[in-house]
Amino acid sequence: MKRLIKPVLAGAGIMLLVSAILVQEPAAWVAPKEADALKDPVKNDAAATAAGKKLYIASCVVCHGAMGKGDGVASAALARKPADHSSWKIQSQTDGALFWKVTNGKSPMASYKNVFTDEQRWQLVNYIRELGKPSATVVTKKP
Repeated sequence: MKRLIKPVLAGAGIMLLVSAILVQEPAAWVAPKEADALKDPVKNDAAATAAGKKLYIASCVVCHGAMGKGDGVASAALARKPADHSSWKIQSQTDGALFWKVTNGKSPMASYKNVFTDEQRWQLVNYIRELGKPSATVVTKKP
């Protein structure tokens, strides 16, 4: 009987460890440090921001929602919830990091490198910045 206790306990411990690993949230999506050095060539350009809004409505709202909260109609079907673009977590990232993420994507988010030009991706970054402004949303503070 004593011979069975150790293997059973070891097996239970392994199952607990595997369960804990599977339940953990996915690792944070961090752009490489060199992305932080990228500078937005259309920053503070109202026309670029308006163009970014049109692109956002056409391509991003379905997952991220109209206010960028990550609550678009397609979000319910995704295993990983889309980012809340109005949140402190997103708004605290550099323009370059956001540009890098829009460019490269990470499943389930698509890469837009071959969909939009560099300028269009910067326009999207400008519009994402608008979603973090108090006039656009209610929650913009660090949790």
